[in-house]
Amino acid sequence: MEDIKHTISDDEKVENAHSAPERTESKSVEKQKDRTVNIWLTYSVRILPILALLFLCSFLDRTNVGNAKIIGLEEDLNISDHQYNTGLAVFYATYIASELPSNLVLKKISPKIWLPALTIAWGIITMCLGFVRGYASFMAVRALLGFAEGGLLPGMVLYLSSFYKRSEMALRIGLFYTAASLSGAFGGLLARGLSAIGPRGGLEGWRWIFIIEGLITVISGAMAYLLLPNGIESASFLTPEERSFARQRMNKDLPLTTKDNAQIEVKEKFQWSEVRRGILSLQLWLTGTAYFAILSALYSFGLFLPTIINNLNFAKNPNEAQLWSVIPYAVATIFTVAVALLSDRLRLRGVIMLFTLPVAIIGYAVIANVEAPKVRYGMMFMMATGLYSSVPCVLVWNSNNSAGHYKRATTSALQLAIANSGGFVATFIYPHKDAPLFHKGHTIILGLLVYAWFMILFNVLYCAKKNRDKTNGKYDQFKGYGDDRDPEFRLVL
Repeated sequence: MEDIKHTISDDEKVENAHSAPERTESKSVEKQKDRTVNIWLTYSVRILPILALLFLCSFLDRTNVGNAKIIGLEEDLNISDHQYNTGLAVFYATYIASELPSNLVLKKISPKIWLPALTIAWGIITMCLGFVRGYASFMAVRALLGFAEGGLLPGMVLYLSSFYKRSEMALRIGLFYTAASLSGAFGGLLARGLSAIGPRGGLEGWRWIFIIEGLITVISGAMAYLLLPNGIESASFLTPEERSFARQRMNKDLPLTTKDNAQIEVKEKFQWSEVRRGILSLQLWLTGTAYFAILSALYSFGLFLPTIINNLNFAKNPNEAQLWSVIPYAVATIFTVAVALLSDRLRLRGVIMLFTLPVAIIGYAVIANVEAPKVRYGMMFMMATGLYSSVPCVLVWNSNNSAGHYKRATTSALQLAIANSGGFVATFIYPHKDAPLFHKGHTIILGLLVYAWFMILFNVLYCAKKNRDKTNGKYDQFKGYGDDRDPEFRLVL
């Protein structure tokens, strides 16, 4: 009997010895999860709201010209519909030209200085739009506005990638990109209120939209300078222990995990070969041209929605049309966040877009071919929801699949440069002579969105093939490179 007791006791000791490391490991995992959540919450309070505010100001100052148009801008400046559209297009020319140079200097000048400086600059330029007197000054100020705004979005994507892992980016970009849809809702309300100020001080009501919104942007830029850190190491709102954990978390997202190589991307020096590698990336051109099609739709939607609603004739006047334009944006905001969250949870980008883009495609297919005002207005909800919910996925996808700071800087900026060329399409496809149905404009966007769907499908298949090739040893020569060629670096589908 004693022998049996001893045997049982020995067995219990062995079992306890085996279970002790399991309990320790479980506690360690729980502790890491708690630390990660704390880091996320800190970023969510100290970084994301500032970026969302800057992006809201960016989209607001870019599209408020559409609100100004329906309350007298063209008449007071004595410009034609074609001249107005040319003024919109010149913005995108300078916007595109500034994106890549801005991203390449971001690290050298530092995000804390560069992003707020851009914001303050375009805020001042937006205020100047309130004092233009004719076609020449309208064109000149719009061109300068493009130069100042161009570096913001690619800079923010690059900046966020230094705080969040690849699997966490879509939701974060989705959160601040909802500021774009909120700017549509907020812009309509704000334009309605600000236009009521004038005529005052010798200025018409539409001029006050630019002056007040520009002033808000300047103040926002100053706040960003005071509140944004340059990176994890300079984040004063993190304790030394939290900074160390945050850096270790980011290092685990790189293919190289040894102590000596963990800081490879942080310390990376500029090389033209990395720029060239980015330019020659097939993913850049597949996602970039798809994003071009989406932004052609998105920009035309933002610029001409008040005009399209005004032509439905169920709004009593242009001011009421501004208010009707708020609701589709508000609905799109909710779906954008939900889709971005799902994208991060599933760690899928292109696959998600294969389901969101058809929502917008159906909306444009119907609105291009029906005349009933209520049905057409209902389709605007599908258009806004499908477009805005697709953007975080396509925007973060290219960044997710690029490793090496300067390759990522190149692909992020060039993807946006290609995509923002959609602004040229957007400004000319809804001429006044096509009112009230705008069949031609809606049909062009419909065709572009179908093209985007196929480009996304091709990129999903391409990324899946590259992952298979890495599994089969075709990229073993790049072991230890620490960039997206490394066989340990798996592409996100």
